[in-house]
Amino acid sequence: MEDLLTPAVLGIGVVSFAIAWVVNTAIRVRHGYPLENSWGKSVYPKKDTETIERLKLASQENAQLRAELGSVKDRLANVERIVTDSGYHLTHEIEALRASETRSPDREGQFK
Repeated sequence: MEDLLTPAVLGIGVVSFAIAWVVNTAIRVRHGYPLENSWGKSVYPKKDTETIERLKLASQENAQLRAELGSVKDRLANVERIVTDSGYHLTHEIEALRASETRSPDREGQFK
């Protein structure tokens, strides 16, 4: 068991991990992935013209969607005002009375 932890074996293990880390980093850089620190945050985020253009388009789309959401909220407020308005309830009460009027008896006591 003591033969497995010799300095040579430990050195080979450390060197192999270092080589794997260097190769991994080289592959990530070659393919455009941002480098990350030990906590997973980008050390040097990639900022090219394509990324900047995407950010501008996303910001414009975000502004358009916020404006549309604002108009939808205004329309919803108007619909809520109309529905909760007393005139709306009054109209329904009148319609209910009209419906019950057709079921009320006439002068001779007969239902229409």
